[in-house]
Amino acid sequence: MAEGGEREEQFSPPPVSPAKRLCSWPSPRAHHPRGSPEAASGRVGGVDGSCLPPGARPHLQPESLLDCAAKTVAEKWAYERVEERFERIPEPVQRRIVYWSFPRNEREICMYSSFQYRGGPGAGAAGCAAGASLAEEGPSPPPGAAVPAGSAPGTATAGASPGLSAGTAATGEGLPFRRGIRLLDSGSVENVLQVGFHLSGTVTELVTTSEPAMTYKVAISFDRCKITSVTCGCGNKDIFYCAHVVALSLYRIRKPDQVKLRLPISETLFQMNRDQLQKFIQYLITAHHTEVLPTAQKLADEILSSSSEINQVNGAPDPTAGASIDDENCWHLDEEQVKEQVKLFLSQGGYYGSGKQLNSMFAKVREMLRMRDSNGARMLTLITEQFMADPRLTLWRQQGTSMTDKCRQLWDELESLSRPRRTVFTRAIEGRELHWQDSHLQRIISSDIYIPPVCQQESERLLFNSQGQPLWLEHVPTACARVDALRSHGYPKEALRLTVAIINTLRLQQQRQLEIYKHQKKELLQKRTTTITNMEGWVGHPLDPIGCLFLTLTEACRLNDDNYLEMSDMNENRPPVYQHVLVAAGFQNSSESYLSLALEVALMGMGQQRVMPEGLYAQDKVCRNEEQLLSRLQELQLDDELVQTLQKQCILLLEGGPFSGLGEVIHRESVPMHTFAKYLFSALLPHDPDLSYKLALRAMRLPVLENSTSTGDTSHPHHMVSVVPSRYPRWFTLGHLESQQCELASTMLTAAKGDTLRLQTILEAIQKHIHSSSLIFKLAQDAFKIATPTDSSTDSTLLNVALELGLQVMRMTLSTLNWRRREMVRWLVTCATEVGVRALVSILQSWYTLFTPTEATSIVAATAVSHTTILRLSLDYPQREELASCARTLALQCAMKDPQSCALSALTLCEKDHIAFEAAYQIAIDAAAGGMSHSQLFTIARYMELRGYPLRAFKLASLAMSHLNLAYNQDTHPAINDVLWACALSHSLGKNELAALIPLVVKSVHCATVLSDILRRCTVTAPGLAGIPGRRSSGKLMSTDKAPLRQLLDATINAYINTTHSRLTHISPRHYGEFIEFLSKARETFLLPQDGHLQFAQFIDNLKQIYKGKKKLMLLVRERFG
Repeated sequence: MAEGGEREEQFSPPPVSPAKRLCSWPSPRAHHPRGSPEAASGRVGGVDGSCLPPGARPHLQPESLLDCAAKTVAEKWAYERVEERFERIPEPVQRRIVYWSFPRNEREICMYSSFQYRGGPGAGAAGCAAGASLAEEGPSPPPGAAVPAGSAPGTATAGASPGLSAGTAATGEGLPFRRGIRLLDSGSVENVLQVGFHLSGTVTELVTTSEPAMTYKVAISFDRCKITSVTCGCGNKDIFYCAHVVALSLYRIRKPDQVKLRLPISETLFQMNRDQLQKFIQYLITAHHTEVLPTAQKLADEILSSSSEINQVNGAPDPTAGASIDDENCWHLDEEQVKEQVKLFLSQGGYYGSGKQLNSMFAKVREMLRMRDSNGARMLTLITEQFMADPRLTLWRQQGTSMTDKCRQLWDELESLSRPRRTVFTRAIEGRELHWQDSHLQRIISSDIYIPPVCQQESERLLFNSQGQPLWLEHVPTACARVDALRSHGYPKEALRLTVAIINTLRLQQQRQLEIYKHQKKELLQKRTTTITNMEGWVGHPLDPIGCLFLTLTEACRLNDDNYLEMSDMNENRPPVYQHVLVAAGFQNSSESYLSLALEVALMGMGQQRVMPEGLYAQDKVCRNEEQLLSRLQELQLDDELVQTLQKQCILLLEGGPFSGLGEVIHRESVPMHTFAKYLFSALLPHDPDLSYKLALRAMRLPVLENSTSTGDTSHPHHMVSVVPSRYPRWFTLGHLESQQCELASTMLTAAKGDTLRLQTILEAIQKHIHSSSLIFKLAQDAFKIATPTDSSTDSTLLNVALELGLQVMRMTLSTLNWRRREMVRWLVTCATEVGVRALVSILQSWYTLFTPTEATSIVAATAVSHTTILRLSLDYPQREELASCARTLALQCAMKDPQSCALSALTLCEKDHIAFEAAYQIAIDAAAGGMSHSQLFTIARYMELRGYPLRAFKLASLAMSHLNLAYNQDTHPAINDVLWACALSHSLGKNELAALIPLVVKSVHCATVLSDILRRCTVTAPGLAGIPGRRSSGKLMSTDKAPLRQLLDATINAYINTTHSRLTHISPRHYGEFIEFLSKARETFLLPQDGHLQFAQFIDNLKQIYKGKKKLMLLVRERFG
């Protein structure tokens, strides 16, 4: 019910569960004396105050033996075992056991109320697999690391992850843990009561400012420092605890002295006599009669029946008495919600990157395993079972089709976490072969001091390197899975020792590969190709071996921030801070740190030469895993020691031959190193520029796009064309890889600004290795922007590189279709203008290798001679003349090659030079008889009239008219305006020109309305008004009865007659009115000659006779025309 204006959510008490064990009543002999009522209603305290001397401060006093013992018993023993073990348990002892049974570590509450972001993906991909096998096979755990099964998460070793650290769990305002802290801090938790192993209270939350606050009842059951069940009136449906449960839990941890504590309710009831029990029951029923009365009556009936089942059981259930001995001791986990989350992920559309919550679930599994929480295995089992229950798996298997990318992502995650004997996942690790009994392995992980014996057998010599350091000779991903298992299950020191052994093994392998390459180097360099490759790459592998080793090493060097619960609510992800920690080794002169080893192994793994895997998902995973590793590398602050490691490893990678992705000769289908090399270039540049450029230039290649059978003509790199070889499997991520190649080139160009020699080398590498015109154009644009900053002077060296790249783009796209071609041409002209007049002259003179004739005339030449360009370059007269001469030469060449498209542009460009203009005009006239269209000729004719050449315009218009054919129904044709203009031009020139044009009009135009319009215009004014020198106008209007208009009049009348019959053939009633108006216009033309009215009357009579079947239409004709 509502109190104080607040609404209270109702919730039902949970049903009887196995945790609510049956409690028997002790006999009077066994019953120990009860404390006073005051003691029974006392509050919880940390340490009994009677133990403290006067004036002493409690926090400086050691714990009492009672509390020490109670803490241990509360954590390890079920309370039922305590009751069975001891016949008499003093009440103070009971209180302390009940008090210490509640979880004590806020990290545990945090783990069950928020996702972990930092350690999730970084926890490695396979540690739990090997660890699960370790637990299943049964060998003893690493020495000194044994932990009792089922121990509380809070008992993890010091090296285990604490759950969340600064910048992890609290990165969102909406996370239940952060909300719970805010509720606690705002005083929203009230009425807190602990009865035995049951905690209850109310939490008030202001949902919105416009609505009243909501008060929720919260109940928590716990046992052995674990929360075993939660109930909240908010109806939370999620994997994790709601904010209200968090608030109540933190209240109990932070303010234990403010919590009323009572012993289990069965103990309280035992103290009551019959009258007190009856009064208690009746008051309880009265307070909740609407909810419990039916249940109370049912129980009463059963108790009164001697044969009922309830009377056959000794004792009665008590929800506050803790768990029984047989109950599993684990934290509360909503299994149904886990299944729902997986089901929701599988049913959602979109790409696998949308499944962030599923990724976080796997991160939570790893976190729980690291904390040695049994729910990690439970949660993994639930995810696996839900995935295997997906009906699509059976369908895909029956149809022989591959699973979707989302399901493949889930498959990979399960594969990396599951136990190999209990699942179908066999690819991740060699399941049945994996064990921990190997004596060499045990010695590696058990001690930092492990040196070879003095007297070694032949087989033992392979287990150590020349410095006496132990090696671990195993399949690298499998060995790294062991490391991840140790690290994920709380054995960080053992994981570090095995990691160092694996790195020593990788070093030895790298040295041997170098020796092999030295013997084959000459032969491989001659062939320029190799079949040597690693079919299984470490980057992108489902077990993430390199990421596992890197994180194991860096976690040992990380400076932890313990104020993870006190951070602000700001969304901050502060980068981790690392320090050098020397490798714990048993041999002398060891100065290596785990941080330098982490950098070294990351470089070795990412520099591994490996073949591109098949399929979109596998290829994309390679890219994503590489980017993830690089983001971690960028968190390292490179000091002198790390720079030395970086330089040393880069040199080894360059000298690694086919075994290194940066070697001189690599397999044609090798994974490119562009993204990796970009990091190396940026990291090395301040310390070793020569090495950084050498490495980046080596990495520019993309062998899969380069012709492996012929080296080609490298002296003219612009002759190269884009080659995409036909291959299987396809490279689905090729576009991404090419863009990364472009990014690497852009990074080098930016760094080499002002260095002519380096820029030339980079330019040659770009021209040789980049095969995408759009990417080269992007590089050209980038170089241009860098070379021409708005706030400083232009860099000519980089500007010339931009121009060269632009020229290459022009050559590459000249004969291919590219929607950005026009943009590219305009940009090139801008770039050449920025370079100077010589660059403009050069592209004008060599236009045929760069541009189409249309581009050359309409864009290039027109821009080069524009007023804006002249002002921009501050050209003097000789320079302007040189540019204009080149532009005219280009215009005439283009007009000869493509007169249809370039004749008009050529005339425009040649206006100021009479000889060139005449040549361009003659080209247009010669082409008119060929393939030029009437619209092109009309356009040129109009231009000639505009320039003051009416006779030339008339000639071109006549040629255009001969190419035109206007049908009777094309009264909206775009050429009509051109026809009317041509007739007006000929009329203005004189009677002779009009007489010459009218036969062409009669032949080409068959549209009656157009002909009548021409006829009307010719009769309005006298011909010959253009003012042509040497000609005189008579000033008389022309008659339609005489030539040349008589021919036009007859053609117009015939056109009306033919059009009328054509329209009547398929006319519909809705067009009758339009047809009558058409006849009215026809009558105007018929009436022009003297006998016109007779012709029109005869025409109407013929229509009535021929189309007498169209009675309604003919009726309309009679009404209008008689």
